[in-house]
Amino acid sequence: MMKFTKQNFIFLLGGIIIYVVDIGVDLWVARKYFCQGQYSWSILMQCFRGLSLLITQIFSYEWFKNDWEGTDTGKLKWIFLAHLFQCGIFIRYWFALKYGCQAAFKQKSSGDAPETDSPNLLQKQVIDVVTDINMLTVFKTFLETTPQLCVQIYILMEHGKSNFSQYVAIIMSFCGISFSTVDYQVSLRKSLPDKDEFPVLSKLVYLFYKLLTITSWILSITLITLLSVRSSVILLILLWICGFTWTLKQHTTFCKSKKMEYLYRTVVGIILIFTFFNIKGRKTKVCISIYYATHTVVTLGILFVYLFWKPSTIKEISFTIVSILTILSLVLGIIFLVVYYRRFHPTAYCRPQECSDEFDGEGRHKDRVKICRFQNFIMQ
Repeated sequence: MMKFTKQNFIFLLGGIIIYVVDIGVDLWVARKYFCQGQYSWSILMQCFRGLSLLITQIFSYEWFKNDWEGTDTGKLKWIFLAHLFQCGIFIRYWFALKYGCQAAFKQKSSGDAPETDSPNLLQKQVIDVVTDINMLTVFKTFLETTPQLCVQIYILMEHGKSNFSQYVAIIMSFCGISFSTVDYQVSLRKSLPDKDEFPVLSKLVYLFYKLLTITSWILSITLITLLSVRSSVILLILLWICGFTWTLKQHTTFCKSKKMEYLYRTVVGIILIFTFFNIKGRKTKVCISIYYATHTVVTLGILFVYLFWKPSTIKEISFTIVSILTILSLVLGIIFLVVYYRRFHPTAYCRPQECSDEFDGEGRHKDRVKICRFQNFIMQ
């Protein structure tokens, strides 16, 4: 298992700051729309945020309940109240700062602490907590940030008017989407004992792969929305159905309860609308090829339709620029994808002996949830 360093602690502090700033930017943009009389946009932006907040709180509390099963129920009651008032993520950040400070600055050798507080145990605690936070951040990214970004770009292209708050929100959204996927990949590797470090070059290739492919797809969704909002909604629903069906066939075992498992599969279906997501840690060469081939065909189809039927709200120069950006980001994104999978992608995420108890009885299932939760939530 890799170590949680002082540099990781600094990045953790940065993550808290970004999270708070993101909340502020969302409220700022929603207020701008409301003051301009664009009530529907303001409400829609906050609906995305509310849905994201609700789902992340549900998962966060469920994980606390699973991890603390058999412990003091009084603590769980306080945890429940914190999540009820939508503050669960801050509880998790508090634990991360607590363990992270001890692991990065105080624990230097096994002689510095009793066995129950040994450096290895402390390292595992902080890495597990940070990975949980990054898992929740991935949920937030694709339930809130990405849909909000689509709406922001749609408003910008449809009305042709913009203000400073819109540009700030769009930049923040792109950064949030890109870095949340990279942060999770880093945490995932730290949480698995048989994985190597995630080198800087590998991070950059992965970052550009995700950023460019997602950018191309968001621009495509925006274009079809400009043509017809109904067509855009139908397309997104069809893609979600395909993603949800695929998760059902994968027989995921991420949650202990069936209700939570179906909620998890629903969320994964939404994520699959925007980016590829490996939920079983198996070889997915065929699946990822089909996934991005489908996105390429749909993107080219949307651009082809625009050649014959452009809405009056979009100018020729604007369509040309957006088309070039869409195709360029798609091509470069796929190039980075190929480079990443050929040169930097790990061959496997989970050792067979670590997860061999996946279907063995109730007691061993409990151990699997505590040890292998990350292995059952794998983004590639």
